[in-house]
Amino acid sequence: MAASPPPRTVTDDQGTVLTLGAVRRVVSLVPSLTEAVAATAPGLLVGATDWCTHPEGLAVARIGGTKNPDPARIAGLRPDLVIANEEENRAPDLAELRAAGLAVWVTRICTLDQAFDSLDRLLTAGCGLPRPPWLGRAEQAWRSLPAPAGHRPCAVVPIWRRPWMVLGRDTFAGDLLRRLGVDHLHADHPDRYPAVPIGELLAAGPELVVLPDEPYRFTAADGPEAFPGVPAALLSGRHLTWYGPSLVEAPAVLAAQLAVARTGPDTPSEPGPPS
Repeated sequence: MAASPPPRTVTDDQGTVLTLGAVRRVVSLVPSLTEAVAATAPGLLVGATDWCTHPEGLAVARIGGTKNPDPARIAGLRPDLVIANEEENRAPDLAELRAAGLAVWVTRICTLDQAFDSLDRLLTAGCGLPRPPWLGRAEQAWRSLPAPAGHRPCAVVPIWRRPWMVLGRDTFAGDLLRRLGVDHLHADHPDRYPAVPIGELLAAGPELVVLPDEPYRFTAADGPEAFPGVPAALLSGRHLTWYGPSLVEAPAVLAAQLAVARTGPDTPSEPGPPS
């Protein structure tokens, strides 16, 4: 039997120092990170949230939601490492896991560059894995994205309804949209996800409304009708908000979906409302 590696000291995105040995069992509290670990080292994951839908067919123990995980169930899985995100997961839940003696690595991701760096460190320094090829492909996909040309529409980007909530400052999704040539109206708001009444959203005069299908599931029949006369882009929420293997195809997927809203399907003419 091979000897266990000596303990090593690592630091997560929040500056928390962890002492880890071999990481052979991981519980993920974030859908993006679940997919990232599963794509890199199948078999390493032993637990994930009820919201972890990728990769399809993931057969691991389910430990509750991102906001209400079951600490006792997580501890019972005997993970060498629990991975979380400071935005997705609640600090009291993470504190309870640490009090149970578990090592918890917390990511902080507000931009695409932060995502690449955070994923690299989590997978290599945290989990002790080789750098995955998909991460390099994702970096190349975004480096190869043509610089946006022409007019940059100013959009409102709802992420919830009842009440209406939108992207505000310092968000990962906002950074991706910026790289794709779309600015958003609330980028300088004091809050990251402000609640803004629909009247105020309309009065701001958006040139585009961007409607992802998560966390709220906006569809062609639920969302665009609230913004009459404003072109609506229905985007894949996974490609807009997840940081993981989905970033490889995200530039092409999101650019195509935005193009439909700005030109109309199969219509290379002047921008206008979607048909």
